[in-house]
Amino acid sequence: MDSYSLLLERIRAPQPSIQRFAVISVFEKLRSDGPDSDAARTALSHCLRSKAAPVVDQTVREVCRIVKGGKMRVSQGLLELQAALEGCDDPRFVDVFVKGIGFLCRFGFRNDLSWRFESVEGHPFVKVLSSQAEAQAELVQQVLLFISQNMSMGFARISEFLRPFLMFSVLRIPFSVSSSSFVKQLISSMASVSCSFPLEGMLIIKLLAGCLKYFPRNNPEELKYLICSTEYLVDASMVILKQAVATKMPTDELQVCGVELLETLLSFCTELHKPCGGIEPVTELSRRLLLVQKELGLQYLPAFVSVATSLSLILTQAEFEHEQFSVLKLSIFMLKWKSDNEHIMGRATCCLNEELLFIFPVINLLSSPSKSVKAAAIDLLSDLERLLADFAIAPKKVPVTPVGLPTVSKPESITFRLLHHLWSKDQSSLSNSYFLKLVCNGMSESECKRRHGEQNSWVSQLREYSLMIAGRQKSALISQCQENLLTGMPLLLCAIISVLVVHPTLANSAVDSLAAIGIMDPKMGVPLLLSVLFYNKIFCHSGSKSHAILLKLLGMLPSLASHSVMVPLIVQTILPMLHKDARQVLYATAVRLLSKTWEVTDRVFGSLQGILQPLAFSEFVSERNICMSMAASVRDVCKQNPDRGVDLILTVSACIESQDPTIKAFGFESIGHLCEADVVDFYTAWDVIAKHVVDYSVHPNVAYGLCNLLRWGAMDAEAYSEASKSVMQILWEIGTSRYTGSGTTWIKARTSAFESLTHYEVEHIRKGIPDFHRRSIESLISEDNLEVLRAMESLEVKIITFEHITRRRLVKEKRVMVNKVEKLLDVFPQVMFSSGKSRDARELPGAALLSIAFNPKDMRGQGTSKEFLKLHVSYENALMEMAESLQLSRNILLALLSLQSWKPFMHHWMRSVITFPDAKVLPNVSNKGSKAADDILKSMCRIAEESIPRSAENIALAIGALCMILPPSAHAVTSTASKFLLKWLFQYEHEHRQWSAAISLGLISSCLHATDSRHKFVIITGLLEVASNSKSILVKGACGVGLGFTCQDLLTRVEAGDVSNLEEAGEITEATLLGNIVQLLCSMICQLCPSSFDSLQSLCKSFPLGTDDICTEETVDLYSNNDNNMEEDIWGVAALVLGLANSIVAMYRVGAHDAVLKIKDMLISWIPQINSSYQDTSIHYKKPEIPLSVGSCLALPTVVAFCHRTELMDDELDPLVDGYRALISELLTVKKSGTYHQSLLMASCIGAGNLLSCILNEGVHSMKADDVKSLLELIRNTYTKPYPPAVHLGGMLGVVNALGAGAGTLTHTYPQRSSLQTDHEAKDSSYVRGPVLSSLVCEPLCTSLMQEMFLVAQDSKDRQIQRYAAWALSFLRHRWWSKESHTVNASRNNPIESKPISHSFAEDSTVWQLCLWLMDLNASEMGTITHVNTVATILRCLSQAPRLPSLDWGAIVRRCMKYEDQVSSVLNPNIVLKKGALREECIRFSLAHANQVSPLLFFVDELSDISRFRMLELNLQSFLLRHLADAIKIFSGSRLEKLFDDIVDYFSSSTSYQSYNPDQKSLLRTSFWSGLYHSLGESSTEVPEYISNMEKCMELLFCLLPASPCEDGLVEKQASSENEWSEAVRCLGKAPKDWLMDILQVPEMNLVRGSHFAKGVKKIFAKAKLVLTGSMPVTELRMLKPHMLNTESDGIWCALVEVVAALQCAEGSIKRQWLLDAVEISCITKYPSTALQFLGLLSSSCCKYMPLLILDRVAVLSDLPVTLPSLLSDSNWLVIAKPVVLNLWASTERIYAWAMQVASGNDFSGSAPIDRSESSMSVSLAQVMHSTCVSLKDYLPFEKQLRLANMVLP
Repeated sequence: MDSYSLLLERIRAPQPSIQRFAVISVFEKLRSDGPDSDAARTALSHCLRSKAAPVVDQTVREVCRIVKGGKMRVSQGLLELQAALEGCDDPRFVDVFVKGIGFLCRFGFRNDLSWRFESVEGHPFVKVLSSQAEAQAELVQQVLLFISQNMSMGFARISEFLRPFLMFSVLRIPFSVSSSSFVKQLISSMASVSCSFPLEGMLIIKLLAGCLKYFPRNNPEELKYLICSTEYLVDASMVILKQAVATKMPTDELQVCGVELLETLLSFCTELHKPCGGIEPVTELSRRLLLVQKELGLQYLPAFVSVATSLSLILTQAEFEHEQFSVLKLSIFMLKWKSDNEHIMGRATCCLNEELLFIFPVINLLSSPSKSVKAAAIDLLSDLERLLADFAIAPKKVPVTPVGLPTVSKPESITFRLLHHLWSKDQSSLSNSYFLKLVCNGMSESECKRRHGEQNSWVSQLREYSLMIAGRQKSALISQCQENLLTGMPLLLCAIISVLVVHPTLANSAVDSLAAIGIMDPKMGVPLLLSVLFYNKIFCHSGSKSHAILLKLLGMLPSLASHSVMVPLIVQTILPMLHKDARQVLYATAVRLLSKTWEVTDRVFGSLQGILQPLAFSEFVSERNICMSMAASVRDVCKQNPDRGVDLILTVSACIESQDPTIKAFGFESIGHLCEADVVDFYTAWDVIAKHVVDYSVHPNVAYGLCNLLRWGAMDAEAYSEASKSVMQILWEIGTSRYTGSGTTWIKARTSAFESLTHYEVEHIRKGIPDFHRRSIESLISEDNLEVLRAMESLEVKIITFEHITRRRLVKEKRVMVNKVEKLLDVFPQVMFSSGKSRDARELPGAALLSIAFNPKDMRGQGTSKEFLKLHVSYENALMEMAESLQLSRNILLALLSLQSWKPFMHHWMRSVITFPDAKVLPNVSNKGSKAADDILKSMCRIAEESIPRSAENIALAIGALCMILPPSAHAVTSTASKFLLKWLFQYEHEHRQWSAAISLGLISSCLHATDSRHKFVIITGLLEVASNSKSILVKGACGVGLGFTCQDLLTRVEAGDVSNLEEAGEITEATLLGNIVQLLCSMICQLCPSSFDSLQSLCKSFPLGTDDICTEETVDLYSNNDNNMEEDIWGVAALVLGLANSIVAMYRVGAHDAVLKIKDMLISWIPQINSSYQDTSIHYKKPEIPLSVGSCLALPTVVAFCHRTELMDDELDPLVDGYRALISELLTVKKSGTYHQSLLMASCIGAGNLLSCILNEGVHSMKADDVKSLLELIRNTYTKPYPPAVHLGGMLGVVNALGAGAGTLTHTYPQRSSLQTDHEAKDSSYVRGPVLSSLVCEPLCTSLMQEMFLVAQDSKDRQIQRYAAWALSFLRHRWWSKESHTVNASRNNPIESKPISHSFAEDSTVWQLCLWLMDLNASEMGTITHVNTVATILRCLSQAPRLPSLDWGAIVRRCMKYEDQVSSVLNPNIVLKKGALREECIRFSLAHANQVSPLLFFVDELSDISRFRMLELNLQSFLLRHLADAIKIFSGSRLEKLFDDIVDYFSSSTSYQSYNPDQKSLLRTSFWSGLYHSLGESSTEVPEYISNMEKCMELLFCLLPASPCEDGLVEKQASSENEWSEAVRCLGKAPKDWLMDILQVPEMNLVRGSHFAKGVKKIFAKAKLVLTGSMPVTELRMLKPHMLNTESDGIWCALVEVVAALQCAEGSIKRQWLLDAVEISCITKYPSTALQFLGLLSSSCCKYMPLLILDRVAVLSDLPVTLPSLLSDSNWLVIAKPVVLNLWASTERIYAWAMQVASGNDFSGSAPIDRSESSMSVSLAQVMHSTCVSLKDYLPFEKQLRLANMVLP
């Protein structure tokens, strides 16, 4: 300090010059010593704080010099000067310090490109402004100097330097009194400076304009400063533009900057919180800025679209006349400028212009009392009218130019965006109507369902929303959000919709929506009325031919009368059109308008009544349109208010008396409405008007109106019996009329007639209409129109119900046998076994086994052990005797017959033991059955071991028969029996044991319990092993038959736990077993019959059998010389063919349908005389060997029957019968007696009989009676002529099998009728359909055949032939008389018992007649083809019948299933026909009656089997799944379990399901959801097993649910997906709650990806849907927040949408908490876009702008600056505004920092990292967040506002 003391002493000198030099000396020392020492800093501070002006002045100058000289840093110099300024208390020195600071700033800015300040508070100018108020004036000058002197550095750097200072200056206005004037002066000065720099001047303006949005505008004073500052910028912009034009500089960028300034200006008027008085100055400034551009000759820019849309929005908000006038002037100016510019540039004017949004707001001002406003409005509207006229002429040709929407939305951009969406996008798209659809949450369920099918456009949704609000206004249930919509939004909505009035497809909906808004908001009444007049003028003057829209517009007038103030105006508008000299159409229209107005308000009834005078009809008699209009109005009055209708009763009478049919029809309808309301007595009125009912048969309109009237005569029909008869006869005459001239009009009248007739009681109808029953049936079966049939159906169902109620009670009586064959069979056992001696039984063993029981004759029924033992001994003796007597002769066919015969014997034995009165035996029937079966099996095994081979063979077969009749509870006995036979199977040294055991084991395998899958596997592998290793062809054949039998039970259920254990043990599944079986059978057939090689190879291609080939040609050669062995064991080879044929059931189940058809074709190819008619190009035919032909003859009928039943083949059956006939004829004519010949003839006869039975017993296909008779006569020759016994047996079996005996058929048996009663068949019919025995045509022949066979059985020279005849007859008798079932039933004393028949249906009852008609339905026999619609209707009628008569319903329903395909080609193409509808009705009918009718139950069971289900058409699969609840009611528990397992397997892995397209798959899943929904809650499904099965199904379906149907742009393609979700949610809502909560547990989604992530999203979506439907509390959504909002938005978007929808039904506090939590999560989540999208969705759904918003993941973000401020301005949400904004600011800072890092290419290193997948959105997110915070800046403290304002977005 000592070194500076002397120099500082000189400063105190009184002379200014000495003081200055002293200061200079101090600074010279500073330069030499450096300014950093303490002494130097003290000296410098001493000089700056001097009281002498020269010292201070010189010191500041020296500081600037020393800094400039580089001896002091700029920052240090600024620090010293700023410190001095802050401590300065002499105002004289302030400017000096500011000048110095300004110099240093300019110096540092120019010389240091990296010169920055750490914070806004550190900015030199900010410090100056904060320190001294006196410094403000000089500070402005320094800012100007800074700009002017640094312009060479580029204005971008200048802007970067000045921006923090400018923002600070603006933001501190509310906190400092002097700040407003300073900012005003600063902006004015900077704007003036900008005029000096034509090139950079607009950039200065742009910088200043950016500051304007931070200006406070909370009071008029602040608004005044803002407007003033804005004016400076506008003036400067005008000067710069003029300079640019004068100097011929480019003006494009200047204009763009001007547009941005205009947008900023207009935003002051469009924001939410705008102070009053700002519109007029803003619009005036805007006009000045635009005017100068036009005067300078500049073009109208496309960017002005935002200006125009802003003006239209402002015009909807302007409330004062001066404001309205200013906006109108500016709008007129812009429109004319644009029009002139387009005229000069030659651009097309017919495009979607933003100016169209002015139309409705301008129309609204036409009613203004201000002349100036009205004149301006008229002026603008005239210009808009010319623009709109082009749209009215050709709206479809209007191009829609793409609109570049801003990243950050504004209210005006939202409005124009919506208009573009509505004009150009698909109206069914969810994007533009989603938020409006959310209001369905507030509608009732019925209301939602009613509106679900309506058009899904935004316009339609807005109409519904408006009507809903209007309704809630009346009930005072309107919410705050809906109330906000009423403030300012109706006018804006009308502005948008009014443009759509000229839209090519939305015009009608737009008019409806305008009318709805008029009902909602009374203030819209007058402008809407004026709009109607305006648009009518447009459409009339434009020459448009769209008269419909003109009427639609006029039709809006009545709705405007909903507010009382509008009623006089509406009436005044309508009445001028009712002058008598008015045009006819105009007068008629006015009448209808007045009528519709009356429907809205009764105040106009006087005017309406004055017009609807009776004399008016005579006055306007020549004006038909007017009369029709008046008549329709009368009709409407009577309908809406019958009391008012009575006031017009004379007018109604005048209508009825009119000669015009249409007016008369209206009159009938009018009086009908009065009768309906009971204000007029029907029969009193009928007495008056009946004389005028004369021309209804000519005019369908009269008939229709008359029918509507006559239905009300039903009420008093009994009291007025005579009059009601004439009424009903008129209805019947109209309903049954067939006039075709008027087309659909007559259809409508006929439908109405039957509907009216349904109102009458059936009893009265029968009395009133002669022969009604017959005529009604005839009319029904001859009708083909679907609408009429629907009406007739209701009438027929009513008749059926009446007949059921009044039916004759059930009477049971013995059935009288009238069939001669039946009588013969009835006495057969008594004749053949009359002596009762065992000798008779031993001589006729086969017949005895089938016909008699072997109970001891001397049983006393005392229940003693002795008697019980005696019973067993009796049957054991019979067993040994019959086994010894029944010779099989190594013939597998005889073995099958034997096994079939043993079944009744075992049944009798079991029944006798079970019913034996032994007190020691447990009373439980199942336990008794198991004990009896076990005892019998032990006895049989013991006897078998001790028997000779012939007996052992039969006993082995009897063991198989025993297992077939055992109940499921005796499965342990079945298992024991199979183990015994397995021992025999592997005894290669005993051929007789092997081959008989093999056959029985095959059948037993199908009888094993479902849990015995391991044992089944052992049996099959054993048969495979023995078949492969055995040298005996007989054993091989028996094993083949056995393997075929095992296939019957393969793949019948989804493989359960036991099978999975097999897989783990290295064993194989059932599908693999099937492959091994088929492979082995093919291999053995190929080896034994080489000619089959090519056929079997073809089969292999259709059914892959594994890696091994069936055989090789070398192997074939080894067996080619084996003819002798094969002739000996021809039945062994035939048995292999039978086994292969029996495998088709399993093949079908596994889905190898082609292989099934290959086997069918292969069998045909192996039968001579048949293969020539069926040629399959894939099979290489060779002459078949006889063994193949024998096996094929036996196997083909069952294969054909199976294929026909499963619809794998058409009705190609007659050629097969002809082939058998030809084969038998040829064999009979050939004189051969070898084994081959006898075997083939025997097999062909049996096969022919089986084929005939299979065809006719099913009752679907009909055959010519002559063909049937000729075939039977041909077979008859085999046993009436001298042939060997084997041929006789074949012939006899062929005949009895043709009659339905089913001898030798142990599989593929289907339920058949149990009666020989004929089906009312005509005796002279040329066709046979149904069993031959029940055919009247064939009865004489059948009787003759049976009599001959009876005689042979009774007395024949050849004992063997006698045995065969008795055996054959016994098979037939057993088929028709036996009550045997698969389980043991109660005993009956007499094996032949007549069955009761029902006489509960009268011969003339409707049900009986319809059933008979259905029974006779056959396309091939009927002369006139009945339409499919008729058949379907009759089935629907019968479906509703309480019961059905006993008919062959299985055959009837199968015929109906095929009927549509048979007749579709010859039906009238003009009649509507839904393909597949008849088949659906067949299933519906079957489900309705399956509980009472067993064939129908079997039919449903067959269709529900997975193998058959896969083959059904899509619509039938869907139908069955939808009606799952009906199936549950009719199926047993085990069958239901299999059904559920099958369906799960179908949807999991079925090839047929996977082959469908996505929409078809969705249809099936939707149907299944629907079926489960109707099944849940049923009493039958409350069993835990059912519930678990349904839960398993729902879990599977939930996994298969598609992605949510809310994806952008895809909704129109995903209607099926939406339906599926709807059904799924409905079903899940009924599911058990605990299970539902468990399955919908959401995992940590941010930790999973892929399918698990998708499942998590699906669960969230489902939960939200369930909350929305009320099936789950809204609190369940609370736990979803962390899952949703911390997840990547691409995968979670749809779930966000649905959660927001679900929150609409939540309380306000819950929604507010969600909003707050979403903002908080956005501050820490890795995926901020997700949280912000949710924030945008929630804000969009609840704010006042909701109707204008679109659903789009980008749009909800860009709309956030509009939607969130709008939401928080609501009083209900204001409570959380501050915490929301503070959290939003924190999130904004985080996103801004991240965006800056991304822009610089660095990774974000904040405390809460953001995922890289979000990087593409960094800039847009930062912009959205910044703009949102700017809109909400008033909730932020000053420091945060300052940081916000100084954010420079990348």
